[in-house]
This record gives sequence, structure tokens and C-alpha cells, in this order.
Amino acid sequence: MPAQQRGNITRGHKNQILVLGVGNVLLSDEGVGVHVARKMMEMPFPPEVQIMEGRTDGFALMDVFLEADWVILVDAVRGGGPPGSIYRFELEDCPPFPDTFKTSIHQASILEVINISGLIGSTPRVTIIGIEPSRLEMGIELSPEIEDKIQIVINLVLEEVARVHGKSPYKSAVTTLLR
Repeated sequence: MPAQQRGNITRGHKNQILVLGVGNVLLSDEGVGVHVARKMMEMPFPPEVQIMEGRTDGFALMDVFLEADWVILVDAVRGGGPPGSIYRFELEDCPPFPDTFKTSIHQASILEVINISGLIGSTPRVTIIGIEPSRLEMGIELSPEIEDKIQIVINLVLEEVARVHGKSPYKSAVTTLLR
């Protein structure tokens, strides 16, 4: 099944932002990024903000990275903290094959896609918001520890979106969504 997306990205428009939820929804908490994207697709956003389920599409996401100015990537991240710990870091903080932040089986592909996008076009700014999984076993349900953190992750994504828009009228709309 192809990735789902709400809206289209048009590079060249000011601050084209893509919120990309990745993960394998068949491995319980590994799919947290997709669950976040699905909930955010129900929310109102201006045309320059797009929400997409990237699932485990890896290199199929190349065009997405070439078209976006800024990507907020949401994924399960093994950072060594207790389940439900939330991490925020920039792409520069994550080595090509990270030792500190070991994420899902598709992570190397996502990082490779981001790096290759710079070779054939330009690399967008990438902010990663990750959540420490509790379970990575077969199942489509998130663990209670992770389910309880979904709204917090969404709020963090909304804060990131508001930051990139600075003092624009959009910032007040996002602030309203955060309440």
C-alpha cells in the first residue's frame, strides 16, 4: 500500500514543511511515527505544512526529501531511556549509522535518502522527534506507555512548526492548537 499524504509539497514556496511519520505499524511501538502522522492528518494546517505517513518506504521517499524545505521526522528511537522517553535532535546530531540513537530497521535507509538528496538536489533541514519504544513485537496496537505520549509528541511537532514560522500569523494558530 502506498504512503498516505495530506496535501502537496511545492518547493519554492516559503518554508515548505513536511511532517513525516515513519515506522512499521505491524511491530507495535515501531509504528509510532505513522500513528502520530495519522492523528495529525485530522488537524487543520496551512498549505505550506504537509503531513505524510512514510511507513518503511525508504528510498521511495526521495522525492519527498527533494521537495521539502524542512522535514520533521517522527519515529521510534532507541536512545537508552525508559519506554516513552521523547527525544528531539537535528540531523547533524545523528551520525550516518548512529551508535547512540539506534532506531528501527528502516532508519539507515531514511538517513541514506536524506544524505543522497543532497547529492542530487538539496538536503532539507531535518528535525527528528523520537520516542523510546516499549514493545517491538508483532501487533498493530501501541503499548499504553507509548499511546499516552502521542499527544505530547504532536505538541512538540506543533511547536517546531510554529518556530519555523516565527512571528507569522500562523504561529498564533499553532499556539491555539497546542492548548
